[in-house]
Amino acid sequence: MAAQKIHVGDIARDSVTGFKGMVIARTEWLNGCARVTIQPQKLKDGKTIDAETFDEQQVEVVRSKYHSPNRETGGPRPTPIRQKDPV
Repeated sequence: MAAQKIHVGDIARDSVTGFKGMVIARTEWLNGCARVTIQPQKLKDGKTIDAETFDEQQVEVVRSKYHSPNRETGGPRPTPIRQKDPV
């Protein structure tokens, strides 16, 4: 059975520690290792909890694609063309 690929925006849980939150980064390394960074969505004592990074193989998706894939995210844009100045 192939492992499910984790995507940025998924809600995921580390199967070893139970650490749960939104996947805010996914990195692939030269030798084939894939890691995901999870940011908890809750506060502790009114402060954010630090994000943690785990091997992708030990992370399971709780809810897929938290953000809509059609959402405008910015990203690369063509260089705007400047109109001629009025004379």
